[in-house]
Amino acid sequence: MGGMSKTYRPWNVDQAMLLPPSVQELVPAGHLAHFVRNLVRDSLDLSAILADYAEERGYPPYHPVMMTALLLYSYCQGVYSSRRIAAACEQRVDFMAITALQMPDFRTISDFRKRHLETLGALFGQVLVLCEQAGLVKLGHVALDGTKIKANASKHKAMSYGRMKQREVELAAEVQKWLEQAQAADAAEDEALGKQRRGDELPEWVANKQKRLAKMREAMAALEADAAAAASAAVCEPEPCAPPAEGAEDLEEAATPVPGSPPQPAIPAPPDKAQRNFTDPESRIMKTPNGFEQAYNAQAAVDADSQVIVAAGLTNAGNDKQQLTPMAEQIETNTGRTPKEMSVDNGYCSEDNLEALERLGIRGYVATGRQKHGKASATGKGAGRSGTRVQRMSRRLKQGGHRSRYRLRKQTVEPVFGQIKGARGFRQFHLRGLTKVADEWNLICLAHNLLKLAKAGQVGGRG
Repeated sequence: MGGMSKTYRPWNVDQAMLLPPSVQELVPAGHLAHFVRNLVRDSLDLSAILADYAEERGYPPYHPVMMTALLLYSYCQGVYSSRRIAAACEQRVDFMAITALQMPDFRTISDFRKRHLETLGALFGQVLVLCEQAGLVKLGHVALDGTKIKANASKHKAMSYGRMKQREVELAAEVQKWLEQAQAADAAEDEALGKQRRGDELPEWVANKQKRLAKMREAMAALEADAAAAASAAVCEPEPCAPPAEGAEDLEEAATPVPGSPPQPAIPAPPDKAQRNFTDPESRIMKTPNGFEQAYNAQAAVDADSQVIVAAGLTNAGNDKQQLTPMAEQIETNTGRTPKEMSVDNGYCSEDNLEALERLGIRGYVATGRQKHGKASATGKGAGRSGTRVQRMSRRLKQGGHRSRYRLRKQTVEPVFGQIKGARGFRQFHLRGLTKVADEWNLICLAHNLLKLAKAGQVGGRG
C-alpha cells in the first residue's frame, strides 16, 4: 500500500507476560465485582457454611467464601444456570476477579448451591441489615405485591383428577393385557433364547407403563389426601373440634365411632378438575399476563425511599389474600420495626387484612376494587362491600384522590419486579419444590438489595 504508513500500538498475541496481572487489576476500581467480593469476604457471617467443612481428608475443595461470592455476583449479573456461571469463570474477567482465576466446573457450582441453599437464602437478612446501616431502609412507606413466576415444570405435565381416573383404568387394562401376553410367551422365549435369559423379563415398554401407572396413582392419592384435609378443616372450622372422649388412650381410640352415634361423614373425593403436576407437584396452574402457567406466587415488600426489598416470601396459592399479615410481620422480624404506611392492591383487600394492619399500627392504603385510569382507587365494583373497614378504606382512598399515598404503590414495587424479570432476566425458577423455590427467591431478592447497596455509593475500591 502506498502513502505514509500509520504507526499503531504493538499487538503481539504470542508474547508472554513477564509479570502476570493482579486480580485487582482485571476490572477497574469501583467495579461491582470488587464490591461483592469484599462484602462477602469482610461483612457477611458465613460460619454456618464454613462449619460444614470439618473433614480434613480428601482433595481441598474450593473456598466456600469464594463460592458464595461467585453465586451472589452471578445473580447480580442475571446469570443463574450453573453451566453459564462455569462458562463465565473461564471467559469473563469480572468473574475472574471474584474467583482469582479459579474455574470451578458447573457440577461443583450446582452441588454447592444445593448443599447450602437454605443458608444462602438466609443471607437475605444479613444484607438487609447492611442496607439499614447504609440508611436505605426508612420504612416510611412500604408497598407489597406479588408476581407469578414460572415453575421449573411444564403445565403440560399436569393432569386433572378426572383424567387420572380415566387414564388409570386404561393403563391398568393395557398393562394387564401385555402381562398376560408376556406370560404366555415365557416357555417359547426360554426355548428360543436359551439359558442366558430367564424368559420372565417384561419388555421395557411394559415396565414404563407400570411406572406411569404407579406415578399416576401416587398423584391421585396426594389429591385425595388434600381433599380429605380440606374437608377435615371445614368440619372443624365453625368451632373447636371436640376433645377426646374421657378415658380414651389416644386420638385414634377417641375417634372410633360409638354404637348408636351418628355415622361419620364420608371423605369427599377431589373434584375432577383438581390438578397435580408430575414434574413439580408443589407448583400450581396460575393466571399470568401471558395466560395460564405452571407457576409460584412470589411476594416482595419494598421500601418506597430506596426500592430495597424489606421482606420476601413465596407461596403456591394463586391469590394474595393470605399473604399480607405474614409479610407485614416479616418486616418487623427482619428490621425490628413496622412501616408507618403500607400500600397494596385490591388482591389483598379483606376485613381480616385491614384489621391486621390496624393491630400492627400500620396506616394502610388498600385498593377496594380495580384501579381506574386517573384515579387513586376504584369506587365502583368492590368498593361498597359490606364491612366497615372496607368501606372506610374506600372513603380514605377516594378522599385522597390524586394525592393519595396509594399512588406510591406502582412506582415502588412494580419497578422492582421489572428489574428482576426484565433487566436481570429472571422469569423462571431453576429449582423445584416449595421450600427450595422459596430459598431461591430469597437469593434473587438478596441480589437485588446488593445492587441497591452498591448503587447507593457503598462500592469499595480494589483492596
